Amino acid sequence: MRQARPIALTLILLLTLAVVSARTRTTQKHLRASEMPVAVLNADDALLPDTLTAVDANAVSLKGFSKRASDSKESFFITNNTAQRMSAVRLLLRYTTLNGELLHQRVVNVPVSLKPGETRLVSVKSWDVQRMFYYYGGPKPRKSATPFRVAFRLTGYDIPVGN
Repeated sequence: MRQARPIALTLILLLTLAVVSARTRTTQKHLRASEMPVAVLNADDALLPDTLTAVDANAVSLKGFSKRASDSKESFFITNNTAQRMSAVRLLLRYTTLNGELLHQRVVNVPVSLKPGETRLVSVKSWDVQRMFYYYGGPKPRKSATPFRVAFRLTGYDIPVGN
């Protein structure tokens, strides 16, 4: 009876180690940044508000847009192409199917501090609350989802006063 206890404990310990070592790894290896620029909406676009004519459309650029079907946030790199510092950026984002059909359009305010020429990764809450869409430039999801494209137009930016 006394020898049965250590053998039983050893077996339980070995089974526990086998289960722990067989776990699924969820980290991704060999990630690389997407160099795909985000399309800029044309100034003569009929769906744009006519108040955007005073803003330089080239003041910022977007790259590396990322949104998987399971994501609740959209991420992208934003670059300040002006000679001034920016403290916030307002963007009109248009989401379309691969055929060009409009899915959604919205204005987002991105609170980001950017020096001239600086690039930062930012995230905004996704418009896709049901998580049924993914960015066509990213990995295809395992579940059924619809790919989309995104285009942007700068609607404004803040220049901080003082320091």
